[in-house]
This record gives sequence, C-alpha cells and structure tokens, in this order.
Amino acid sequence: MFAMKRILTPVDFSQRSLGAARYAEALAERFGAQVIFLHVLPPPHYEFSSMEVGGSVLTELFEARTAQVKAELDAFAREELPRLEAERVLLEGDPARRIVEYAHNEKVDLIVVPTHGYGPFRRFILGSVTAKVLHDADCPVWTGVHLEEAPELEQIDFRTVLAAVDLGPQSEKALAWAAGFASAVGARLILCHVTLSIEGRAGEYFDPDWREHLAAEAMAEIKKLLEKVPAQPEIIIESGDPPRTVSSLAQQVGADVLVIGRGSAAGVFGRLRTNAYSIIRQSPCPVVSV
Repeated sequence: MFAMKRILTPVDFSQRSLGAARYAEALAERFGAQVIFLHVLPPPHYEFSSMEVGGSVLTELFEARTAQVKAELDAFAREELPRLEAERVLLEGDPARRIVEYAHNEKVDLIVVPTHGYGPFRRFILGSVTAKVLHDADCPVWTGVHLEEAPELEQIDFRTVLAAVDLGPQSEKALAWAAGFASAVGARLILCHVTLSIEGRAGEYFDPDWREHLAAEAMAEIKKLLEKVPAQPEIIIESGDPPRTVSSLAQQVGADVLVIGRGSAAGVFGRLRTNAYSIIRQSPCPVVSV
C-alpha cells in the first residue's frame, strides 16, 4: 500500500521555498504526512571567509547569525500556510550533504525541493544544492522549475500522473511509485516511453518501418514490466529526443506530476540518469525522480 509519512522540505526562505512548501502541504493533507522544514547553515569558516576577524569575533558573528536564522525558520510560511503544522530543523554543515543524510537517517519518504534557476535562463540551470540532492538522495525527490509558482492549496490537484520509463533497471521502481501515487490520489495514470529517432544517411538502405519495429520491441518490454508492477496505465510510445518528447507529452496530456527513474548505486548515494536534468528543466509540471 502506498504511504507517505514524512516529507522533507529544505528551505532558504525564498519564494521558491514557499512554493515547494505549498506542494508539501498539499501532499501532507492528502496522505496525513508530517512536513519537516530543514535549513542548513554553512559553517562559520565558509559563511564569513571573506572577513578578517579573530576567533572570538567569528564565534560571536556566527552565534548572532544562528539566532537570526532560527527566528527566520520559526516564522517561515506561518502567515502564508497557517494550517500547516511543520517540524522545523536547523543543522550546520554542507547543505546538500546534510539534507541527504537527514533524509536517510530520518527515513523520509519524499524530499520536496525547488530548482534554482533565474529569469530567462532558469530552464537551463539547476542549483548546485538541488543537483546534489537529486544525485545523492536515496528517496524520491519532487522538484521542478515552476515550484515557486505553486498555486494556493485549494487549487493544487493531482488528476494526471505521467510515468516516463526508459525500460532500464530503475523503471520498475519508478512505475511502482507512479502507480501507487496515482491510485492513492485517484489520478489517471499514463506510461510513456521514448525510442531513439534514427535516420539513415543518404545513399544507405534504411528500413522505413524502423519506428514500428522499435515501438513493438518497446511494447514487449513494457508488457514484461507490467507483469512486475500491477498497474493498468494508458501507454504512449513516441520517438525523438527523450527530454523534449517527454516534456511535450506532459504538456499534451495535462500531467500534474511527471515521474522518472534514477540509476542507483550501493549504499546511500544514487546516480541520476543521463536525461533527468534536461527533463526537469523542460517539464511543464513537477517532476518526481525515483
């Protein structure tokens, strides 16, 4: 049975963080989950490295900064999200590593974190902290370039879930998460796979039915996948550039959530698959990397 008990939302007190908190609240209300707001304070030698100060002065500066951040964390989102009772945690250290470690040690079910792009270039940028969390976290990560534009709680709905699978080792886990989530929220589930676009060079013989052949092979693999994951999704098979095609499909079907897989490694730290960054940057809706 699909469950979501603990949702971690790293915050930097920006509008991006507030948007992520809105999604965290919507998910918490759906699943009866606890939300944890986490802020990681860089160590004093990092935050005040440009200042020529003595040890005692450095300590005083950091203590004052810590007190200020504690107050900001305590006040964060209370006015905007008055119904949300979130736990608030302040840690010190490298932000990405501390986020990943906390999520692992506290058995967090989902991390909700915004990307960190700005202005016209935001579709091409992932903030370094978000990128590291996506790469290293061993639980699903909910992110996207539009999280800061999250609507009010009453307007957040999950009607269509799109699972994009590459039919690699992580596809079963990604589809299982998507199917469980869709079932829990009563959403339409769509599975999509993008085959590579292959064209022959001038003068070479090229099978004109290559798309049909690749689609048939993909369908056979999808049927094997569905033997392992008890789901009945609508199935779409397209050819083209995977990030662009997946994002276009998400737009076409009106996806509220796009679920993709990540590679995995032994231990806590995983490895984000090749196309994941591009999909996250281009997706019209939040992306869950599983």
